[in-house]
Amino acid sequence: MKKLLSFFLIITTLSIFNSCEKANFLESKYKEQSGFPKPNASLQLNGHLKQTKTYSSEVVTSWLNMQLNMLRVPLEAGTGSQASERCQAYCGIATYEAVVNGMPAHQSLYGQLTDFPQMPSTEPGKAYHWAASANAALAEMNRKLFPTTSLTNKTAMDNLESTLEATYASEVDAATLDRSIAFGKEVASRVFAWAATDGSANVNPPYVAPVGLGFWVPTAPSPAVNPYAYQRRLLVPDVANGTALVPPPDYDAIPLTPFYEMVKEVYDKSLVLTPAEIEAVVYFRDAPGYPGGGAFVSILSQVLDKAQPTLDIAALAYVKVGLAQHDATIILFTNKYNYKLIRPITYIRNEMGFPLWSPTIPTPNHPEFPSGHAVSNSSIIVMLNDMFGTNFPLTLHTYDYLPLPPRSYNSFNEMGQEMSNSRFWGGLHYRETCEKSEVQGRKVGENILNKIKFLK
Repeated sequence: MKKLLSFFLIITTLSIFNSCEKANFLESKYKEQSGFPKPNASLQLNGHLKQTKTYSSEVVTSWLNMQLNMLRVPLEAGTGSQASERCQAYCGIATYEAVVNGMPAHQSLYGQLTDFPQMPSTEPGKAYHWAASANAALAEMNRKLFPTTSLTNKTAMDNLESTLEATYASEVDAATLDRSIAFGKEVASRVFAWAATDGSANVNPPYVAPVGLGFWVPTAPSPAVNPYAYQRRLLVPDVANGTALVPPPDYDAIPLTPFYEMVKEVYDKSLVLTPAEIEAVVYFRDAPGYPGGGAFVSILSQVLDKAQPTLDIAALAYVKVGLAQHDATIILFTNKYNYKLIRPITYIRNEMGFPLWSPTIPTPNHPEFPSGHAVSNSSIIVMLNDMFGTNFPLTLHTYDYLPLPPRSYNSFNEMGQEMSNSRFWGGLHYRETCEKSEVQGRKVGENILNKIKFLK
């Protein structure tokens, strides 16, 4: 009898031991695959510690499309591209910070972006619905960034927020939803307070253009666009390192000199433009359309719509594109007002003797060198290639509403090259300027990827 009891004790002990070993093994595998400790059974029923990658990117594309309705008109006179690129950056940052706690391999941008504040902490052991957090953050950011938008747009923002929130209410308990919304709103509050100190609200005197040979002459009676960009805060430390431009040729009005020939190339090209080139010029003119880089908001939305990534990928793409567009814009406009280079229209009319010559589309009211289209799109394309690969076919429907026919590309690089070329074909920039600007834009994008560590 004693031997039989001993046998059963041994079997029971081994069974308990094996059960513990199995539980420990499964716990270890769960941590390895998810980055999170395994929740208990009751919490699993509530989706406890559900990762960001389990949600779709619908919340991001929905708010990008909402923002496009507000970017068809510049926020205020003279802000130009400052409006859309600023919104793109801060909304991207807020989205990322609202969901990064559900991305175990990734980390906050606190301590990495210039003067960026610490973000709120999640409650230990509590569940979060990350799409709801993103929705709350984006609703809050858009209301704060577009305070003067129309009543129709304000109502549309309220409706979008509540519609998505109602969907999420069917997916999670009320306490988790409320906690997630509160977290997203707090992230947005801190991001916007930080954004307000970036120098964009500085009050400056009207810009007075210099007078002299080779200097830019304003092309419109409206205020010069972004002459004080240098006062604004770059989001990524040292992002301008290595971005210095190869200067344009020395100014000269004598035929056959490098500067004269550079301008003559613009004039000569204007006489032999193909229908396809003219279509590209018109498509990427920005106005009417999405002035000041708003087209990049549309492009990101269309890329996400095609790729259908999970929320974590969408948030990463959003913040990377936003950082690239923001800092590239500040760098390029700072350079514009350092070089103050004359536009083709002024030189061709006054120095080459063609007083009636005009470009295909109106010339923007800021200096020629570098090209905003070339710098910005090259920087952004570094990010799109990084996120979605260099062989991503895309058909743009940005201006279907105008209506302009869609344009198709085999890759982001192909799209970017046409965007850059369009400014030369249209008579707004010199070809050399576009080529040098592309180099600067790529360097900005590469600097961001090398400096900011999204992964832990």
